[in-house]
Amino acid sequence: MREKAYAVRYVAGQPDEIIFAPENSDPLTHSLPEGARLPVYKTLKVLVWNIFKQQRADWQSVLLGLGKDSHLILLQEAQTTPALIAYATKHHISVEQVPALQLPQHPSGVMTLSGTSAVFCCPLHEREPLLRMVKSALITVYPMPDGRMLLVVNIHAVNFSLGIDIYRKQLAAVGEQMRLHQGPVIMGGDFNSWSRQRMNALYTFIRDQSLKEVRFSEDYRRTAFGRPLDFIFYRGMSVEHARVLKTDASDHNPLLAEFSFT
Repeated sequence: MREKAYAVRYVAGQPDEIIFAPENSDPLTHSLPEGARLPVYKTLKVLVWNIFKQQRADWQSVLLGLGKDSHLILLQEAQTTPALIAYATKHHISVEQVPALQLPQHPSGVMTLSGTSAVFCCPLHEREPLLRMVKSALITVYPMPDGRMLLVVNIHAVNFSLGIDIYRKQLAAVGEQMRLHQGPVIMGGDFNSWSRQRMNALYTFIRDQSLKEVRFSEDYRRTAFGRPLDFIFYRGMSVEHARVLKTDASDHNPLLAEFSFT
């Protein structure tokens, strides 16, 4: 039997909460908790970063510096060490992680941090066929001040596979959720898009979902075989600023984007 994906929600001073994918996967059918709307941001600042399981010494200072001005943080390979959980719950209201790689002490996976509680949370995972390692994705929804909802996808795509069938399958599972959503969308993460076939599959998915790509004038993204691995895609908004920060705090460089809503 296929193992069911789940997310763990961390809130300061409260027990950890396990969240399974909802039976009814349409975020528009869920009631909104009072006071859960995103604040009225002039622009929405988003950070996307594969944090490399916090293996580099200065990850915390870099995350603290970048995170203090970010309204949404999408981390990949986030290992739930006490230091990361303490930072996340101190500075962010909503913290959800999908455990994927079960390390001896603390699991690693995608983690989404935001300034308000998600009203919809759908964890997804896919097992790589060769090494049997799990890669995860997390879909969260946040109500906006104007009554619309913002859907956020945080993804770490499968890496080692023969062919791209499993790669397409993981994207398709995200697409099933995205097609139900009519409002703005942000999708970011490490897409492991290191081959021409993977890039073609990714751009086919992006075109089918009517997403646009955030472009960087100075592109310092991590590459493999000459192709970038990390992306931010969007729809229903405009990009005001975007940059890639060079750092030694991970084997990937952080992506930052600032959006205004149209």
